[in-house]
Amino acid sequence: MRILMIGAGGVGSAAAKILVERDFFEALVIADYDPARATAAAEAATSRRAGESRVSAAQIDASDADAVAVLAREHGATHVFNAVDPIFDMPIFDGAFAAGADYLDMAMSLSHKHPDAPYIECGEKLGDAQFAKAQQWADAGRLALVGIGVEPGLSDVFARYAADHLFSEIDELGTRDGANLVVRDDDGNEIFAPSFSMWTTIEECLNPPVIWEKERGWFTTPPFSEPEVFDFPEGIGPVECVNVEHEEVLLMPRWVDCRRATFKYGLGEEFINILKVLHTLGLDSTEKLRVKGVEVSPRDVVAAVLPDPATLGPRMSGKTCAGLYVTGKGKDGAPRATYLYHVVDNADTMRDYDAQCVVWQTAINPVVALELLATGMWSGSGVLGPEAFDAVPFLDLLKDYGSPWGMQEKPVG
Repeated sequence: MRILMIGAGGVGSAAAKILVERDFFEALVIADYDPARATAAAEAATSRRAGESRVSAAQIDASDADAVAVLAREHGATHVFNAVDPIFDMPIFDGAFAAGADYLDMAMSLSHKHPDAPYIECGEKLGDAQFAKAQQWADAGRLALVGIGVEPGLSDVFARYAADHLFSEIDELGTRDGANLVVRDDDGNEIFAPSFSMWTTIEECLNPPVIWEKERGWFTTPPFSEPEVFDFPEGIGPVECVNVEHEEVLLMPRWVDCRRATFKYGLGEEFINILKVLHTLGLDSTEKLRVKGVEVSPRDVVAAVLPDPATLGPRMSGKTCAGLYVTGKGKDGAPRATYLYHVVDNADTMRDYDAQCVVWQTAINPVVALELLATGMWSGSGVLGPEAFDAVPFLDLLKDYGSPWGMQEKPVG
C-alpha cells in the first residue's frame, strides 16, 4: 500500500504519527498547499521511529483534480487519503479516480439547502455528489470509502456492530457527541477556541440538520432543534445536545435497518450563541467579498482569527466522547438502550502524540481502516460507508492500537 495523504493540518499530522507505528504500508506522501507544513508533518512523523524512511512531503493544490491525479501517479499511490476540509472533497475524489487509486475521506461532499423549504425538505444532501458516481467506481473495481473519521466513521462502525450483534430491531440510531474540554489562555482564563476546524463547524452547525425516518425518508429541521441532555460516560457527565447536520444520518440508513437516525452534538449555550451571531452578521458566508481591494470570504476570516485547533493541545484539558446511542429490542426481544462510545483524554494524546484529543480521535480511525484494507480484512468497490463492512475487525484492531471502545447500557423508556 502506497498512501498519498492530502492535508497536513491537525488531523493529517496526527494520522501520520499514528501511521508510522504500523508496518502495513510501503510509502506515505504527505501533501499540502503549504510545502513547509507538509515537510514539518513528515519530519514529526519520521522522528517517532528509528530508521523510518517511508514518509515524504509534497506540495499540492487540493482544489485541482488534475493536480491530485498527477501527484498520485507520480508516487504510485494505491490509496488517496483526504485529510482536508470537505470543500475539497470532489476534486480529490475525482483526482483519485483518474489516477486509478482507492479513496478515503472523513467528511463527505457538501450539501446545499433546498431553495424553497430549507428547514423542511432536503436539497442536495451530504455525499450526494459522491454517491452519484458510485456506479462509475464500482465498474472500475475501485473503492471510495467515505466518512471514515470518528463521526462519521467509528459511529457508523458502531451502527453495524449494534445491528449484527446487539439488536434484533432498531428504533433509533442516535449519534451523540459530547465533551468536557476546556481551553485556557496564558493567564489560566477559560477562552473560546473550537477544538476542530471552525470552517467545518460553521458548515455543519448552521446548515439545516437532517433526520431520517423510515416512513418519511430524509428531511430537515431548523438548526439546534430538539435539545436533550445526554449523560456521557467516564466523568464527562450531562451535556445538552442539539440536532446538527452530519454524515451519519445520510450513511447509516443505506446499510443498517432502523426506524430513525439522528445526530446530536453537545455544543453548549455559549457556542450556539456565537454561531447564531455569526449567521446574523453574515460571517458564516463562503461567498467572497471585496474588502479594500482584496477578495475574501467572511467564513475564512472567522476561521483565520481563531487559534489553529492543532495548536490548542497544551492549553486544553478534559475528555472528548464520540458514540452511538441505540434503542430498540435486543437479540432476546426485550427492550434495550445501549450507548457504544469512544472516549479520549487530551492529557493522553498530548503525552503520547503531541496532538490534541479531538484531532487525534478523528485521525486514528482512517488509519485503522487503511490497515484493514491493506490486509484484505475489508474489501469492496463503489462508494461505500463504514457500515458496509464487518465491524468486528475494526473494533478489535482499534483496541490493538491501544485505544479501546466502550459500551454502556442505558435505562429503557
